[in-house]
Amino acid sequence: MIGFIQGQIDSLDLTQVLLDVGGIGYEIRISVNTYSQIKDLEEVRLYTYLQIRDDAHVLYGFFETREKSLFTQLISVSGIGPSTAIMILSSLNVGEIEDAIAAGDVMTLKGIKGIGQKSAERIIVELKDKIRKEKGYDRSAESLAGNQGLARKEALSALITLGIQKSTAEKMIQATIQKYGRNMSVEELIKLSLKSA
Repeated sequence: MIGFIQGQIDSLDLTQVLLDVGGIGYEIRISVNTYSQIKDLEEVRLYTYLQIRDDAHVLYGFFETREKSLFTQLISVSGIGPSTAIMILSSLNVGEIEDAIAAGDVMTLKGIKGIGQKSAERIIVELKDKIRKEKGYDRSAESLAGNQGLARKEALSALITLGIQKSTAEKMIQATIQKYGRNMSVEELIKLSLKSA
């Protein structure tokens, strides 16, 4: 198993990073949270999870071991695969997810695109005790820098990459902008769009 990969960032978008490690490029899927932490770096170490499927080997990377730990807990839940776990980690930060699970907050989890009532309840039932036993996790929401430039276009691209149809993604983004205003970073726009879906 590959525990971490450290290298130069060759290219980066909201859902994937290409790391150059000794002349070899590793494509690694990431969450919006990890993106926000590495977007200004030239070199990075990502803690990785390798998914082996019949048709592909997919690497998922996380800037913090805490996010990787939550990812592995989420995919241990029946019906939650790596793509859904990344969607969850892109919609809320680690502390918010842990708080929602620990508090049995079904509504917060249901607010995430692709998570229904049954999935939210299953996540809580299977992970609530584990999360509550963990000590010292940071509950504060991370602070994100504002960026208006191409936020809408980049958010649309990210939502499509996450498996949402273009027309649906455009409506989600428009509704979010109307509700919260235009002064949002790309990460905030994606998270709020996913929550309001």
